[in-house]
Amino acid sequence: MSKVLAFAELRDNKFKKSSFETVKAACGIADRLGVEFAALVIGSGIESVAKELGNYGAARVVAVDEASLATHSNTAYAKIIAEIAKKEGASLVFLPASQMGKDLAPRVGVKVGAGVASDCIALDVVDGNVVGTRPVYAGKGLIDVRVTTAIKVFTLRPNVFTAKPESGTATVEKVSVPLTDTDFGCVVREVKVAEGRPDVTEADIVVSGGRGLKGPEHFHLIEELADVLGGGVGASRAVVDAGWRPHDEQVGQTGKTVSPSMYVACGISGAVQHLAGMSSSKYIVAINKDKDAPIFQVADYGIAGDVFEVLPELTAQLKKTLGK
Repeated sequence: MSKVLAFAELRDNKFKKSSFETVKAACGIADRLGVEFAALVIGSGIESVAKELGNYGAARVVAVDEASLATHSNTAYAKIIAEIAKKEGASLVFLPASQMGKDLAPRVGVKVGAGVASDCIALDVVDGNVVGTRPVYAGKGLIDVRVTTAIKVFTLRPNVFTAKPESGTATVEKVSVPLTDTDFGCVVREVKVAEGRPDVTEADIVVSGGRGLKGPEHFHLIEELADVLGGGVGASRAVVDAGWRPHDEQVGQTGKTVSPSMYVACGISGAVQHLAGMSSSKYIVAINKDKDAPIFQVADYGIAGDVFEVLPELTAQLKKTLGK
């Protein structure tokens, strides 16, 4: 077993929470295997921020810092990760299972001839091999995955692995990877991020609404509860398909996968496609007037009631309790 490499994603030159989780988890695997570990950061003007990874176990950070990388390019990033993995002699490569990580992992896998274990929610070392646990069958089951190729790629689901900062220092090593215009076959020109609320993939609390809200004009009930709890706003596929909410809020098999500490499903029946995106939440609270709705089968707490009556009262009581 050779080195372990973890890619840490940046947005506007700030690390995403999932990057800290990935670095911490990968560093722990390296310690258990008794091998060297390095974190990889890609971007422009990132040398100083890269040192922050020292607080999450990375004693050494490889930084590819180029002006041309100020905006994200999946083709260029994939080439860089693959080249650094080869240069470092890394047999294990970890990425966050974020939108960026899901895009990059298979590209990197192809370039380095690696198998990919995606969306892992747990990692273990068995007989010197890394085993990843991931959901299957829309979250109804879990399987343990071993990657048999010489180089192995794992992506880790956000909000599942803990990453508390500790006192640590990191040595940042700037490395250059030759890039040409053909490496920038696809470039992100603009990223629109919802302001005021956390993204559902990284929020500690997510409040989601479904068709039970009966129309977009009632989603203020979801937003008000989310704001009181300091959480993100999610939506079911039916709501997004109807044009009530933007696609970046969609939770489910064809949307985003979330793993918050608490997921509040309001007026959501609980179709298997939706459960696939939120069943790994630590606590699930369901509010639905249909007491036989499938969502109650996975909920830790349930309220069989009308969302138009329950949500205003719940929000008011939480404001009093939390002093807001």
